[in-house]
Amino acid sequence: MFNDLKSKNNAPLYTLHEVQHAFMAPLSTWAHHSKHWYNHPANPLSYTPIGRQMAASSELLERMTKRYGKPAFGITHTMVGDTEVKIHEKMIEERPFCNLLHFEKITGRRSVDNKAKQPKLLVVAPMSGHHATLLRGTVKDLLPHADVYITDWLDARDVPQSEGGFDLHDYIDYIIQHFTTLGPNTHVMAVCQPAVPVLAAVAIMNARGDKNAPKSMTLIGGPIDTRESPTEVNQLAKDKDLKWFEDNAVTTVPLNYPGFMRHVYPGFLQLTGFMTMNLDKHIDAHVKLFNHLVDGDGESAESHREFYNEYLAVMDITSEFYLQTVREVFQKHSLPKGEFMYRDELVDCSKITKTALLTLEGERDDISGTNQTKAAHKLCTSLPAAKKKHHTQAGVGHYGIFNGRRYREHVVPIIAEFINKHD
Repeated sequence: MFNDLKSKNNAPLYTLHEVQHAFMAPLSTWAHHSKHWYNHPANPLSYTPIGRQMAASSELLERMTKRYGKPAFGITHTMVGDTEVKIHEKMIEERPFCNLLHFEKITGRRSVDNKAKQPKLLVVAPMSGHHATLLRGTVKDLLPHADVYITDWLDARDVPQSEGGFDLHDYIDYIIQHFTTLGPNTHVMAVCQPAVPVLAAVAIMNARGDKNAPKSMTLIGGPIDTRESPTEVNQLAKDKDLKWFEDNAVTTVPLNYPGFMRHVYPGFLQLTGFMTMNLDKHIDAHVKLFNHLVDGDGESAESHREFYNEYLAVMDITSEFYLQTVREVFQKHSLPKGEFMYRDELVDCSKITKTALLTLEGERDDISGTNQTKAAHKLCTSLPAAKKKHHTQAGVGHYGIFNGRRYREHVVPIIAEFINKHD
């Protein structure tokens, strides 16, 4: 059904977006050179207030008109105990819509992961607009404690039509395949959106008696049951029917990309949604950037650049995956009702007996509300209390539960302890 969905109303939207970028490119180039000219030591104006203001204005104009490509993870080293070791980013599995990456630890010619026998941890990144690199900090803080792998989802506009479609069932296929690739004694952590397909995949593998079912799963800020403490995001999905999302959120990839004619929920529309939810906050952040640049506060300005270089880099997702997720997760609540079908197989979370469960929520999460992730415990009825744990982190919102100081100081130790306990 979902592979056959078409978008008629929005078909030209992506092309118009590309035309707009093409028209803005000369302005972005001019702003780039202007910024460097007003910052150049040989320019006397660079030492004056007016010169600094012009440089700051030029940088803001450049940032508002440029394209933001996928950033690199850029993790080069970590600490294992008291030893600093190098990180080698290695692709171990390549598929049409996702690459499986390994952050291998190297000292000399030996793999620290194998030598120290650190637990294997698969981090399933969200396919919800941003690249997997949004979890750079998440991964970096886990590396001292685990042998980390991550799903690096590909931009749907770059996947040719010949590779076929990709829906929620395919997503679950990929996760199960990754577990098979990594083998027994693997742990999994799902951040936000993938909490539902990861829970479903784990239930399926447990029901089948699959030896590669993970030893533990950590679900962070995920929409297991959006009937609990519904947020603005949940309410939108509930108030509109599926056709509204098809007509207003789905468009067609234009000619200048390998995925020409693929139907997608484009990154630029997703970014618009992200930004408008907290528009005042984003405007204030850019006003602060201007002031930091004028005042010469390079550290604060660089912190802003790093965050927004990541935040503004978005990717397209296939329409069939997007629409099926809206329907099954946010409208029908199929998984918590015990009605979710994986192809012709009913997903029964009570079949989970081997995989321990840790759920983590942020006290101030305005995307996945309180108890939405914790709801997984009510579904995994066959797991004893010793294999279950829940933690709500005080004082953090959605991103704070998997990134930042509180995540590093409070959440990571809980994850590491839980994984080691069930390894």
